[in-house]
Amino acid sequence: MNSITNTQGIDPRVLKELLQLQTMSKLSLFADNPSTSSSDETSDFSELLNTLMGQGVGTGTDPLDASDLNQSLSNLPSALGALNKSYTPLQSLSQSTSASQFEGLIGQASLKYGVDTSLVKAVIQQESAFNHQAVSSAGAKGLMQLMDGTSSGYGVTNPFDPKQNIDAGTHFLSGLLKKYNGNEGVALAAYNAGPGRVDRLGIKTDEDLATKLQFLPKETQAYVSKVLDHRTNFAQ
Repeated sequence: MNSITNTQGIDPRVLKELLQLQTMSKLSLFADNPSTSSSDETSDFSELLNTLMGQGVGTGTDPLDASDLNQSLSNLPSALGALNKSYTPLQSLSQSTSASQFEGLIGQASLKYGVDTSLVKAVIQQESAFNHQAVSSAGAKGLMQLMDGTSSGYGVTNPFDPKQNIDAGTHFLSGLLKKYNGNEGVALAAYNAGPGRVDRLGIKTDEDLATKLQFLPKETQAYVSKVLDHRTNFAQ
């Protein structure tokens, strides 16, 4: 039903576990440092567009081998915890609806831009719980919570229109996946915090993300883990 973007680096299920473990070990250290989740969405959009047009998608990275993964896991806390604290971005205007209502639109956008339908659904679930009228406190709108700068950059005239919102949001997500060579965790972090913030930290791969996770806002840390969790559920 859809064309799947080639993903290099850590398996999403392993990355989700690494992020959960890493976050648990770091949250207490940064509890007194409030994160700033806002970013210049117009600048981020322009930066991403320029990167894709001027530099292509770059080169791939080698997957994390078994010995490296075991070593990484051995250095992290052994207990898993639920990340249910940080990410509550929405001020909903109406009751959320089910994913089935937008199945056709999601399938079209996924096929058009080469993004797995389960990933698109996972982003929508976390961003708006499939409420096409959702508005965040920061002003993000619609199913995929597009900021005004991003919406205008992709030609959206009505961010509450499911077709326009899903098309633009999936297009933007596809661009991030290309920019970061299919590393889904990094693309999701950039979707939430902005590619500028991710790039300033030198995060290019999912391995980088696991190592530098604590330097991202707590909201973003939780966001990536939750979206990957939703992705697993939608893929079943």
